[in-house]
Amino acid sequence: MIKILLIEDDIELAQLLGHALLIEGIDATLAYTPLDGLSALQNETFDALVLDLSLPQMDGLEICRVVREAIPTLPIIISSARSDMNDKVMGFERGADDYLPKPYDPRELAYRLRAILRRGALPINAQAIFAIDEAKHLISRGTTALKLTQAEYDIVSYMLKKEGYVISREELLLNIGSIKYESSLKSIDVIMGRIRQKIGDDPKNPRFILSVRGVGYKFVNG
Repeated sequence: MIKILLIEDDIELAQLLGHALLIEGIDATLAYTPLDGLSALQNETFDALVLDLSLPQMDGLEICRVVREAIPTLPIIISSARSDMNDKVMGFERGADDYLPKPYDPRELAYRLRAILRRGALPINAQAIFAIDEAKHLISRGTTALKLTQAEYDIVSYMLKKEGYVISREELLLNIGSIKYESSLKSIDVIMGRIRQKIGDDPKNPRFILSVRGVGYKFVNG
């Protein structure tokens, strides 16, 4: 099932959308404030973000910018009654993938989410070896689906989305809920060893998951 985060301060509307999306096979986690939404993004993995603009605490356009920088490949749909062209332009400039003016039929939102996620299942670049299909909750190497545990899937997914960036062990523990029970930083190294074995990476001469001494790891997808 597709899993999304919906940041919407209109509680009645959010619950209505959540119910309608569930009928369409989309599980929506509801966040009524920006801070609750950003916290959810740190603790869980979502296939997409649906974001209102007129929010308390923090404007939706700023949230869009922050989320796009933190999770570059997460699809973002702005859902807003603000129909001014400047808002639309700024939304796209700050990283939104789509802009859906209110009011709308929830089925249209469901169709747009599925369309964006179909595109998102493609490799990030032509030389990419690994691809994420978030709708099916799987990661593949070429045409072969990898057999990963939940923690392993979450780690590889997170690293693919931040490909080329150095990721510390602390960052992994902070942002991946499925490994928070692993109390020590050393445990990350153990999980990483299992992942290398499953993705076909040589631990003595790694090609995909590179160790950065004293910091953490970097994923190279190509």
